[in-house]
Amino acid sequence: MMKMILRSVCLTVCGTVLLALASLASAAEISVVSSGGFAAAYKALCPEFEKATGDTLKSAWGPSMGDTHNAIPQRLERGESIDVVIMVGNSLDKLVKEGKVDPSSTVLLARSKVALAVKAGAPTPDISTVEALKQTMLNAKSIAYSDSASGKYISNVLIPKLGLADALKDKARMIPAEPVGKVVARGEAEIGFQQLSELKPIEGIHIVGLIPEAVQEVTLFSAGMVKGAKNPEGAKALLKYLASPQSSKIIDDTGLEAANR
Repeated sequence: MMKMILRSVCLTVCGTVLLALASLASAAEISVVSSGGFAAAYKALCPEFEKATGDTLKSAWGPSMGDTHNAIPQRLERGESIDVVIMVGNSLDKLVKEGKVDPSSTVLLARSKVALAVKAGAPTPDISTVEALKQTMLNAKSIAYSDSASGKYISNVLIPKLGLADALKDKARMIPAEPVGKVVARGEAEIGFQQLSELKPIEGIHIVGLIPEAVQEVTLFSAGMVKGAKNPEGAKALLKYLASPQSSKIIDDTGLEAANR
């Protein structure tokens, strides 16, 4: 009788160990690089995905464009091992055309809008109309904007459109490789423009609000699997999860507008 009990216990323990080993064997690492605009949503979504799949997400961050060391195009150019990239849609399209991202894998994740912030405790400027925004920019001693999609829009479209190129040339500057909100929080810029989702996580600032719809720029965030990904099955599973309806509320809560809702 005792031998039968011991044998049963052994089989149970061995079975548990084998299941655990099988789970570990099936778990894999997925290498992901996300641009800042989707970073807060991605960080919020990660734990549930890892819990559900047993996979581990190896995450890094970088702009969707530009020449800085961490920019996603630069990472791919030097051959970094990446499974999934999350970035501004038109920049992802460019990587698809260059043969660096699998075109059949791309998914639209969210829409993002540009907001303005000042240092916490500073007077709140008026940006309720286009004219009020223009006056606020003229009155500001210093202006900061990002080196990614929103910043390109501010410098190349908004400032010229408002006729402020000459007036702002000595006080408006692009911030490379750092959230604009941190520069504003340190008091190194009086006002800062960046996507709302990138400003929301920053402490020490007050988000005045979105810039007026008449001059607003909507940026699309998309994701795709890198050609030659080491973990293509894990990449596909992650992309499906990020674009699923169950992810929409978390994405919305970070200041973005989920594409799938």
